[in-house]
Amino acid sequence: MVLWVFGYGSLIWNPGFEFDEKLIGYIKDYKRVFDLACIDHRGTPEHPARTCTLAQSIGAICWGAAYCVRGGPEKEKLAMEYLERRECEYDSKTLVEFYTETNTSKPILTGVIVFTSTPDKVSNKYYLGPAPLEEMARQIATASGPCGNNREYLFKLEKAMHDIEHEEDYVIELANEVRKQLDLTDEVKALLKPVVSRAPVKSQAHVSTRQRVFAS
Repeated sequence: MVLWVFGYGSLIWNPGFEFDEKLIGYIKDYKRVFDLACIDHRGTPEHPARTCTLAQSIGAICWGAAYCVRGGPEKEKLAMEYLERRECEYDSKTLVEFYTETNTSKPILTGVIVFTSTPDKVSNKYYLGPAPLEEMARQIATASGPCGNNREYLFKLEKAMHDIEHEEDYVIELANEVRKQLDLTDEVKALLKPVVSRAPVKSQAHVSTRQRVFAS
């Protein structure tokens, strides 16, 4: 048996477990949203961070990275135990089809595991739900926890999407609003470096060719 896991947040740039293969691609009918609370990594119970989860959206696509773990049940078990500890705020695991640019009509993989969250504030204590862009940006700009601050997570995701050549307007707009909230203080300037997009790249909605500023 072979284990495949799809990452759409920090797993894109920091998988944290031993894997045998990595593919860049996307899943269909899901979009990335910052609707999940994080209270133990980049936030606290008193001031939760906002991190990525997936929302079902017919016709949408979500780019990310699929990781393969081969080598037998023990190796797969170790990887899954690590992921379940790390992704403890996600209350569901969903099986999805995974596509790449080489074949957009037929999935290259099926039965890929992705960590998701129930969009219900009653049954899922970590679900924050959507909020206005400015409100989310204020929360992300100020939240921090044992693993760092919330804004660094967002800026690193923005850079990761640039690096896989599939920038996403939603992420860019949220990151820019956070920068606006911070007004690029000295602390933020130290975290950021300028990067110019190499070429037009795809987003969920349309192509973006704007100059970006990313986290280190």
